[in-house]
Amino acid sequence: MSSSSDITASDSTAIDERKFVVALARGLDLLRAFRPGETLLGNRDFVERTGLPKATVNRLAYTLTALGYLRFDEALGKYALDAGVLSLGFALLSGTDTLELARPHMRTFAREVGAAVSLGCRDGLDMIYLDTIRSETALTLGLAPGSRLSMLTSSMGRAYLAVQPEDVRASLLAELKKAAGRGGAAQVAAAQREIDAFAGEGCCYSFRDWHDDVNAVAVPLREPRDGRLLVLSCSGPASSMDEEVFRSRVAPKLKALARKLGATV
Repeated sequence: MSSSSDITASDSTAIDERKFVVALARGLDLLRAFRPGETLLGNRDFVERTGLPKATVNRLAYTLTALGYLRFDEALGKYALDAGVLSLGFALLSGTDTLELARPHMRTFAREVGAAVSLGCRDGLDMIYLDTIRSETALTLGLAPGSRLSMLTSSMGRAYLAVQPEDVRASLLAELKKAAGRGGAAQVAAAQREIDAFAGEGCCYSFRDWHDDVNAVAVPLREPRDGRLLVLSCSGPASSMDEEVFRSRVAPKLKALARKLGATV
């Protein structure tokens, strides 16, 4: 996991180092270290996932605990996310007009297609779900708001990359390749094929790339109010929803839904 305190060219806007607070960025790195389904992390986990020195992790974890963003379990010697993080999440979700507009349309879409539909945005080198709605018959993985996806292997991440300026995208792909380690080159090549096809397709696909039994398609859009870049995706079980279903039936409906919710990119 790369640290957000490492300022790289992959940032979509230029960073003024005179104004950049490294300590704050490192504290946020600790909060981002938690992965879906994880409730407790120790100092060793933080060190491995952020690359920060142990002494720095100790100070940051203490500070975040004192402020109510982490909770320390004395018996286990590990940290859990606390209510402060939850309040920030609720503030984000309640302040996103597009989510309120999107939910009834997403419910209808999920019911018609028989799959899961999600709205997300970028967070570091990942994509994060802001909201997701599954049909009653959808057998996809139980991801929820806050779940993270690989930017390289998910349709959502590929759609985000496809609409970045060329220099930003190149820097992001280089950073993603490095973070992926072994197999990174193959993942970048697969993502690049979808990125190249975006101009003609208007969407990006992931066929069993993110998960062995998940196919997906995604479309980027901008929020009408502030122009923030979001990505709308639909995913379903590859065993019952093959590539042809996504290309001929799901993708056209998803692109139409994206046009309802915002300005397509």
